[in-house]
Amino acid sequence: MNKKMSDKERDIAAEETAQTAGEATSQSASSDTMAENTETSTDNVSVEPSLEEQIAVWRDKYLRLQAEFDNFRKRTLKEKMELVERGCEGAWKAILPILDDMERAVVASHKSEDIEALRQGEELVMKKFESVLQSAGIAAIDCVGQPFNEEEQEAVARFAAGEDKRGLVIDCVQRGYKLGDHVLRYAKVVVGE
Repeated sequence: MNKKMSDKERDIAAEETAQTAGEATSQSASSDTMAENTETSTDNVSVEPSLEEQIAVWRDKYLRLQAEFDNFRKRTLKEKMELVERGCEGAWKAILPILDDMERAVVASHKSEDIEALRQGEELVMKKFESVLQSAGIAAIDCVGQPFNEEEQEAVARFAAGEDKRGLVIDCVQRGYKLGDHVLRYAKVVVGE
């Protein structure tokens, strides 16, 4: 019986040891958890001001970026308006010498009786003007004797011209002009029927 008791006592002692070890483990775990909670709460306290600081920094960056964009938008709008106002400046500067030539031609026509010299002066002014247009990329639309093209021409009249001229442009009432492939002004033409 002593042996049994001693086995029983051993079992009880083993249980007590296990309980003691479990309590020690749970106390250790709870103390670790408390330490972690303390660290977390300490971290939360130290993190919150840095988050507020980061929010303030980002808010400041956002406001500055928004102000910069508004300034950029206003500046580009102003530049566009100046471009629109001054966009034709080069063309007008090229035309002014032609205006000067026309003024001289008018003054000369009042003083001179030589009609042939006046005609030559007018032709020179016209050639100068055409060269300015050509340098700007503007070209006249040639249409007399060619098939009617509604993309470049506007028919103002139809004329019975015979079977061989049907659909062809017989006369140009007003010349048309193109800037590259873009039509600036449609040619007004008479088309044969």
